[in-house]
Amino acid sequence: MIVRNIANLDGIKTVIEGESMDREISGMYCCDLLSIAMGHAPEGSCWCTVMANMNTLAVAALTDCACIVLCSGVKCDDNMLMKAKTEGITVFETELPVFDAALKIHEAL
Repeated sequence: MIVRNIANLDGIKTVIEGESMDREISGMYCCDLLSIAMGHAPEGSCWCTVMANMNTLAVAALTDCACIVLCSGVKCDDNMLMKAKTEGITVFETELPVFDAALKIHEAL
């Protein structure tokens, strides 16, 4: 499945269409501790988290995640939106908890 297909899943909306919309997703990754994600998020993964800040974008860029899914109703602030656009990082939002969002996307893979 490619990143673009996540937007077709019920309950998940696209916030920023980055440069990775046609990138193949290698798998799922769930983590809210940025230092752990920095060392363990697989390249090309879809990262589900509740951490919505500038450091989340930095970790996504460093680990080369395919996209970020902000879960549990967490929203990007204006600074994060601008930085995600600048960096070309694809960001989605959902009201679903992290596990449920990751499972929904995983089942669609």
